[in-house]
Amino acid sequence: MFNLNDIHNIEEDDEVTREDYCMSIQVAINSNMWSLQGSYGHTMMEHIQGGLCMLGLTGTHDAYGNYIPSRFEVLEGTKGSRSFVIKREGEDWADMMESVGKPDAEQLN
Repeated sequence: MFNLNDIHNIEEDDEVTREDYCMSIQVAINSNMWSLQGSYGHTMMEHIQGGLCMLGLTGTHDAYGNYIPSRFEVLEGTKGSRSFVIKREGEDWADMMESVGKPDAEQLN
């Protein structure tokens, strides 16, 4: 679940590692935080398109009503999929991104 530590990693900590920064972005994506201030949505989408993060576990809508699919709704190898992250950053990175910020089972329903 997205928390103050993630906000701190994204906004304020100049000494945060690349891994911690990207993991906090992935937590925001998995938590469907698309309605936060515009810079968050832009940053999340940038990381998805660059292969640093994958789409979330569930589809959702952004603040403008646009549908954002889950990582399971896109074709393998396309932006947002696990295989795209593997292609760009490697298997270990994809495993790390896949392991963070997973919501509780009741949040998926």
